[in-house]
Amino acid sequence: MKKNLIAVIILALLVVNTVMTGVMMFTVIPANQKTMTLVGNIASAIQLDLGIAGSGSVESATNNVAIADIAPYDIADQLTIKLKTDPEEEGGAKDHYAVVGVTLSLNTKDDDYAAYSANLATQEGLIKDKINSVIGSYTYAEANSANASDIQAKILEELQTMYNSKFICGVSFSSWLLQ
Repeated sequence: MKKNLIAVIILALLVVNTVMTGVMMFTVIPANQKTMTLVGNIASAIQLDLGIAGSGSVESATNNVAIADIAPYDIADQLTIKLKTDPEEEGGAKDHYAVVGVTLSLNTKDDDYAAYSANLATQEGLIKDKINSVIGSYTYAEANSANASDIQAKILEELQTMYNSKFICGVSFSSWLLQ
């Protein structure tokens, strides 16, 4: 009789343990996932604040190219670019301009570097045209609220498409003024 009573107690404890494990699975794990999501959001917000002059991190600004392999190329003049007019702007549509100094980061280890870098000065007009078209597609409000790294990424994408090469590995703004 004692053996049956002990077997019943062990069986009851086993059932209680299984039920408690199930309860923990359905209560603790979702709460833990929500906590992990919150920590991930906070970490991404901190990373944005720690960015390099609005360019994100060093890796994203230069596409993981070592600093020793980067040759900067400064666009000769500051560009004055007319921004797209916004008809919904308060006080009527005004003309706004962006005054931008642009520096390109060139990957000296890229296969196309030797072919293209020698002609950059003569092709500067084409480069300025791409920069004008990207920045000029923003209204004053959009450019003012946009992250500089997003605009730089769009310019970089346009230049890489134009050259059909990734020897330009980064775009940075030496100056950025909206008027």
